[in-house]
Amino acid sequence: MTAPGARIQHVTDLSKLPAVDPDVPNAARMYDYYLGGSHNFAADRAAAERVKAAFPFAVEGARANRFFLQRAVRFCAEQGIDQFLDLGSGIPTVGNVHEAARAIDPRARVAYVDNEPVTVASASALLGDDPLATISMADIRDPAAVLDAPGVRDLLDLSRPVALLTVAVLHFIGDEDGPAEMLRSYRGHLVPGSVHVLTHARADEDPDEATAVSNAYRSTANPLTIRSRDEVLALFGDTELVEPGVVDATEWRPVDSIGGQHRGMWAGIGRIR
Repeated sequence: MTAPGARIQHVTDLSKLPAVDPDVPNAARMYDYYLGGSHNFAADRAAAERVKAAFPFAVEGARANRFFLQRAVRFCAEQGIDQFLDLGSGIPTVGNVHEAARAIDPRARVAYVDNEPVTVASASALLGDDPLATISMADIRDPAAVLDAPGVRDLLDLSRPVALLTVAVLHFIGDEDGPAEMLRSYRGHLVPGSVHVLTHARADEDPDEATAVSNAYRSTANPLTIRSRDEVLALFGDTELVEPGVVDATEWRPVDSIGGQHRGMWAGIGRIR
């Protein structure tokens, strides 16, 4: 970790980011559209509307996921954790991780990681010269590369507890990429007292609906792998689940209400022992 006050590299030179194809829908930009953001293209909006046709609760699920993220970050900060590694962070919106964390602890450090150029550029502009938050362009399927990125390596002190955030991202990691092994690698670098925060698209209520949603994402840059609760539980490995365990995102220690039905995302937090 870089000494306090030293300059931390927020992101690779933006001029070196890969070109964006606006005609290929991207899950991060679609999620931004669900949340009412403006960092999306016509192709993203069209794909998102196809998802909504297959799953009418898509927007409600995205909002429930966002509310859970804020509650989870506050929970971590209240436990004394002041470092956050947000994998697949997505496009910045109101209620970012660093905002939620700093409402509890103004010294909280947040390392965002994503591989979508619009996301990285937008986050870089948002963070500006914030000395305690970075954005790194990296593929989360490569833990070694992520942890060695300057924005992660120079910001976070892995000898102290870290909150590992994998929120609404693991359903874009196919079984062929070994998500459980990937997560074990990340957790293996974290000391006891760290936590793993996770949400994941559900597949338990209506198999036909799950298939329709998956089909809608096939035309995007991020095909979807929807998993059952048991499969999501397995992704927590040997962590100790915090009560109430793995439940719908709206049911994890709710303090805010979005109305409507409780559907869309499994959510939970596991303590690393």
